[in-house]
Amino acid sequence: MKNILTYTLLLCTVLITEFGIAQQIYFPERGNWEEKNPSVFNINTEKLTEAVQYAKNHEYVGSKDLRQAILKGFEREPYHKILGPTKKRGAPAGLILKDGYIIAKWGDVNRVDMTFSVTKSYLSTMAGLAIDAKLIQAVDDLAYNYVWDHTYDGIHNKKISWRHLLTQSSDWSGQLWGGYDWADRPPTTGDIDDWKFRKLNEPGTVFEYNDVRVNVLAYSLLNIWRKPLPQILKEKIMDPIGGSTTWRWYGYKNSWVPIDGIKMQSVSGGGHSGGGLFINTTDHARFGLLFLNNGAWNDQQLISKNWIKEAISPSVANPNYGFMWWLNKKGPRHWKGLPEHLFYAAGFGGNFIIIDQKQNIVIVTRWLEPSQIDEFVAKVYEAL
Repeated sequence: MKNILTYTLLLCTVLITEFGIAQQIYFPERGNWEEKNPSVFNINTEKLTEAVQYAKNHEYVGSKDLRQAILKGFEREPYHKILGPTKKRGAPAGLILKDGYIIAKWGDVNRVDMTFSVTKSYLSTMAGLAIDAKLIQAVDDLAYNYVWDHTYDGIHNKKISWRHLLTQSSDWSGQLWGGYDWADRPPTTGDIDDWKFRKLNEPGTVFEYNDVRVNVLAYSLLNIWRKPLPQILKEKIMDPIGGSTTWRWYGYKNSWVPIDGIKMQSVSGGGHSGGGLFINTTDHARFGLLFLNNGAWNDQQLISKNWIKEAISPSVANPNYGFMWWLNKKGPRHWKGLPEHLFYAAGFGGNFIIIDQKQNIVIVTRWLEPSQIDEFVAKVYEAL
């Protein structure tokens, strides 16, 4: 009997160590986060320190004045304007979690900074909460059946489903808040007339990263919730996970709309034209930990497991993209030598939330030169 118990304990230890099964996740209370030495988890402390130093040494090369960085980064876009707030950025910062505990940190993790397209992963979560609440019956429902103003006018736009919006494969055509879909990240060939009068792709067939269309999703969700999306994020996600009171989610100066007789701001899904989510590294890590644990925080299921499973599944149009989460699957954006089960949020200027559900790892890094992200993550995994 004693031998059987010993063998069972040994087997459980092997399963936990090798496959990340049945590990106990620690969920930090608001304002308090326990740190542990990496060696507690058999992680090579020296190699992890080298990875952190690599992140610190490879700072994003763009201007710390993010208004200037945005204007330079998108200078080839016709009519591009900054319509929302911007903020000068800080120095590189980051956190690495194992089983929920902090095992490495660098920089000012409490500094609030712009996070650009990492905002998109928060935005898609607002759609997931709407699905869970049955405000949207199914992700494949056509959006025009829910938002019946002029947003989805036309034969093409009426074919667009929530899935198409979430996977950036809608090819929505139109103008929102003064921005034209065709003017956002235009092709490298042709001119304005070519872009304006292009042949539209069938929704769901072609992936195209486009902030105007992301903002159409944000506006559509505002109509569904009938409350500002930052309020939904606060009540449904950030308060339950112990987030700070310092984060803010902005739209544009001209994105105010009347909903039920109340003026509300439709937020942006990134900082392409200013705005988006302004947030600290620690809050990002809490959000990442929630997704690590399939939407549960302690014993409270904040967003359904089904939603997260679908959100991190490859889309038809792009094997590296789910519902506004990037996936490390084989494809154009694959990080060679790193696990294919990794998924992550990514934003301009080197902002990332990287999640490994098998090894219970969350990595948040800010202002890392984007071309160095795979090398940095590889160094972290060398330590594991």
